[in-house]
Amino acid sequence: MRGLPCSPLPMLLLLLQPWETQLQFEGPRCRTGPLDLVFVIDSSRSVRPFEFETMRQFLVGLLGRLDVGPNATRVGVIQYSSQVQSVFRLGAFSRREDMEHAIRAVVPLAQGTMTGLAIQYAMNVAFSVAEGARPLEARVPRVAVIVTDGRPQDRVAEVAAQARARGIEIYAVGVQRADVGSLRAMASPPLDEHVFLVESFDLIREFGLQFQGRLCAIDLCTGGTHGCEHHCVSSPASYFCHCQAGFVLQQDQRSCRVIDHCSFGNHSCQHECVSTLGGPRCRCREGHDLLPDGRSCQARDLCNGVDHGCEFQCVSEGLTYRCLCPDGRQLQADGKSCNRCREGHVDLVLLVDGSKSVRPQNFELVKRFVNQIVDFLDVSPEGTRVGLVQFSSRVRTEFPLGRYGTAAEVKQAVLAVEYMERGTMTGLALRHMVEHSFSEAQGARPRGLNVPRVGLVFTDGRSQDDISVWAARAKEEGIVMYAVGVGKAVEEELREIASEPAELHVSYSPDFSTMTHLLENLKGSICPEEGISAGTELRSPCECESLVEFQGRTLGALESLTQKLAQLTARLEDLENQLATHM
Repeated sequence: MRGLPCSPLPMLLLLLQPWETQLQFEGPRCRTGPLDLVFVIDSSRSVRPFEFETMRQFLVGLLGRLDVGPNATRVGVIQYSSQVQSVFRLGAFSRREDMEHAIRAVVPLAQGTMTGLAIQYAMNVAFSVAEGARPLEARVPRVAVIVTDGRPQDRVAEVAAQARARGIEIYAVGVQRADVGSLRAMASPPLDEHVFLVESFDLIREFGLQFQGRLCAIDLCTGGTHGCEHHCVSSPASYFCHCQAGFVLQQDQRSCRVIDHCSFGNHSCQHECVSTLGGPRCRCREGHDLLPDGRSCQARDLCNGVDHGCEFQCVSEGLTYRCLCPDGRQLQADGKSCNRCREGHVDLVLLVDGSKSVRPQNFELVKRFVNQIVDFLDVSPEGTRVGLVQFSSRVRTEFPLGRYGTAAEVKQAVLAVEYMERGTMTGLALRHMVEHSFSEAQGARPRGLNVPRVGLVFTDGRSQDDISVWAARAKEEGIVMYAVGVGKAVEEELREIASEPAELHVSYSPDFSTMTHLLENLKGSICPEEGISAGTELRSPCECESLVEFQGRTLGALESLTQKLAQLTARLEDLENQLATHM
C-alpha cells in the first residue's frame, strides 16, 4: 500500500489506529497560504453506510492536517445524489471542531448520482462570495475535490469545463465502480495529477496522502537562496529561474541580460528597428507614419494631421498640402474656400427615409440636417427649387419643387413633416422621383432650360425592394444622384444609387448625432457643374432661338442614332454570314 511504512511493527500499529488519527499525526499541519477548498461528496444509494462512514472519517482526518482559518484555508462541504445539499459553506466555520461536528452529523441522501448538477452548484453557489469564497481579485486559489463511486446520471464535461474556466481547480477521486472517462472529463490538467482511482473506500487514504503532498509541497523559492536575478519558479522538489520579458537567461541559469532583438536581422522594419524590453519595434523616418502592420512606413498625410481649413478637399503633397474644389467651382483667394452654390440654379429633390428603424428622435435630427442643406442654397423660383419626398413602405410627397419660393418657407415645411415609420421601400421612392418629382407638373423646369436636376437619397438601412432598375433610370434621365447613409446603411446600395464617381456622390455617417460633418462634402458637390449663372436670364422654350437650338440638338441626336443603327446592322449581317459558313 502506497504511503505506509515498510517496517512490520510500525505498519501494524498504523493499521490499528483510526483513519482520522493516522492523518492527524503525520507531521505538522500544512500551511498552504490562503485557499478556498470545497469537498463535493457522492452520497447516492450505491454508497453503502460503512463506505460513507469511511468517507466521513477521511474528511475529518484531512481537516486535521489543514491550516484552517478565515485568512488561511476556508473549507466547505456539499453532498449530492439526485439533489445537492450544502453541509456547510466556505464562510460558515473558522474552527476545525465546528467543521468536524457538522461532518459527523451528515445524513446520506441515498438517491441517484447527479454529478454534473453538483459541479454546477459548486461553481455558481459554493464558490460565490455570498457563501464565503474570497473575491476573484484576491487571487485566492479555488479547489474542488469530487469523490464519487459510480457513473454520473447527467452530463459533466461541459459544466466541468465551465468551472475550470472560472479558475476552479478540480480533483476527481473515483472509488470502486467509478467511471474513469467521467473522472478525466471533470478533472483539471494535468490529469495524472488530478485523477485518482482507488479500489475501495478503505484505500481512499492513498488519495489523502497524495493530496496532502500537493497542498503541503515545499516551495524552494521562498527560502531566498535560489540566486535567481529576476524570478524563481517552483517545481516539484526543485526550482528554475525565469527572466522578465525582453531578457534572456545566461549560462549560469540565474543571471539575465537584455535581448537585442534587432541584431537577429528578422525584424522586417522598412526604416529603423528599435530594441525594447517587449521585443523589436519599428520606427519610421521623419515625415512618415507607421502602418498597421507595424513594419511598413508611408509618407505622412498632412491633411489628417493638421487643421487645414479646406472647404472641400485637402490633398497632401510631400511636406505640405493644397486645397481643391469640385469641378465647376473655383478656389477663392484664401486658398481654402470655393465659390458658393448661390451662383447657380438647381432643381433639388430630397428623398428622406422615414422607416421604423430611423426612430422619432433621429427623424428630427434628419429634418434639421435637411434645413442645414437648405441654408447654403439660393432658394427662389428663378434660383434653386427644393422638393421633399418621404418614404417607408409607401411614398409621400411632402411638398413638390414648385411650391415654395424662399428658404424660410422650405425650412418651415420641413419642420412640419410627420414621421411615417414602417418599412424601407427605397426602390419605390426612386421610381416616384423619376416619374413624378421632376415633372413640370410638380414644379421642375423644362429640360430645354438645362437646369441641373439633383436627387439626394437619405437612408439608414437596407432597402426591402429592388433599387437597381430605378437607380439606373434616374441617371439615364440626367438626374445627378447623391446618396447619404447613416448607421446600418448598405454601402453597396449607396454606390448603386449615386452617380459616378462614387467618392464625390456617396456620404456616410455611423451615427445620426454626428452626421452634420457631411454638410461640407454636400456643399462642395450639389452645386451644378454646368448650370445657369445667377445673372443669366431664363429664356422661354417657345422663343425662336430656343426652338432652333432644340431642333439642332434633336437632329444631332438622330444622326448619332442612325450611325449606331448602321453599325448594328453591319454586325448582324456579319453574324448571319458566319452562321451560313458553318451550316
